[in-house]
Amino acid sequence: MSLMVSISGIRGVIGQTMTPQLAANAGSALAAHVQGGRVVLARDSRPTGPMVRAGVLSGLLAGGCEVIDLGIVSTPGAAMMVNELQAAGGIIITASHNPVEWNGIKFISAAGCAPAKSEAEQIIARFQSGDFAPVGVDRIGTATPDDSTHRRHVDKVLRTVDRELISKQGFRVVLDSVCGAGGPAGRMLLDALGCEVHHLHAETSGLFPHPPEPLAENLTELCQAVPRAGACVGFAQDPDADRLAIVDETGAYIGEERTLALAARQIFAHRPGGAVANLSTSRMIDALAEQAGGCTVHRSAVGEANVVELMKTHNCVFGGEGNGGVIDPRVVYVRDSLVAMAVVLQLLAEEKRPLAHVAADLPRLHMLKQKFACPPERVTAVVGALKQAFAAERLDDADGVRIDWAEGWVHVRGSNTEPIMRVIAEADTPAAADALVARVREIVDRA
Repeated sequence: MSLMVSISGIRGVIGQTMTPQLAANAGSALAAHVQGGRVVLARDSRPTGPMVRAGVLSGLLAGGCEVIDLGIVSTPGAAMMVNELQAAGGIIITASHNPVEWNGIKFISAAGCAPAKSEAEQIIARFQSGDFAPVGVDRIGTATPDDSTHRRHVDKVLRTVDRELISKQGFRVVLDSVCGAGGPAGRMLLDALGCEVHHLHAETSGLFPHPPEPLAENLTELCQAVPRAGACVGFAQDPDADRLAIVDETGAYIGEERTLALAARQIFAHRPGGAVANLSTSRMIDALAEQAGGCTVHRSAVGEANVVELMKTHNCVFGGEGNGGVIDPRVVYVRDSLVAMAVVLQLLAEEKRPLAHVAADLPRLHMLKQKFACPPERVTAVVGALKQAFAAERLDDADGVRIDWAEGWVHVRGSNTEPIMRVIAEADTPAAADALVARVREIVDRA
């Protein structure tokens, strides 16, 4: 198994590439980067979290940091706390949706978001070169616990919606927290919004009851639970709670891609302005911006840091990615499942219609997503072959390569977090999307 090192952080397999020494080096690298300042430290619920945390903490303390230990919290919650505590940076130990044998180390900048590419490269360069050193005994760091993350996070989200309007609806909701870090804050938010909550896999054990990525094939239990409970919606968090997938009242999987589209429908109606989505995200958001009038969508390379950088450049009202991530800068410049849940409930309260009917009004486009194993060192060759084969088409090579035809588009890129390549296509019909992917896969498979 490869060690994945990129601007998105470090991920590896426990017992193979993710080791205590590696974790200590990552902590030391951030300590050197922030010159021994205040740092927040958090982890998701994976059983291997305490081991990785111990390594990271030792590196931070050896570098002279004042560490605020948040315990098990979500990624957006940890990033928000960097701002709340005026810290110089942070680390959350998470492998997001990867299988349980993986764990990872994700850096947070002083701005309370994923570091921009240039800053992330500086931290990674320190980590890889060993450009750090322990401080003397008189400057060894300290560690202090802080258990206020969930309350602060929920309070900030509540201030972005009409709490009274939502509470009046008495929504019945099923929440699947996959035994991840988002369960406590997710439940706290839904309770505060007056929802009757049926909570699946609420415990923060990290023993995932099903594959943790919130895809349709992994959420059959949630799809069955929603109509059985008579709920109006089902929400599925991933293990670090920065992504949200949605199930409607009939038990149909609405998906991750439409999470951002539903948010766009509500936000554009009340706060028209700019938004950012990445190159792999559906054109639904573009169509919704056009329908709303006065709204603009900017496209970034894949990756939260890239989305956020463009959001700040254009002073956008929101942003996100088609993996179920919605970013509201009023809360935190990080994808946030709590923000997504609150916005969708606000939309349902305003529309006063079943979710299936609201979703049916979204632009009708069909997306196809595939992934396949690919060593990182082969990604450049695959992208080069595609650029050569489709040189006559409209290409965007800001991140892998996106190929646009009149009938749709395909985006092919190497993952920053797994040794795979992703192929995403969108067209007006499933058959058209299949045909576009087939054209591309012929070149990919040869390369």
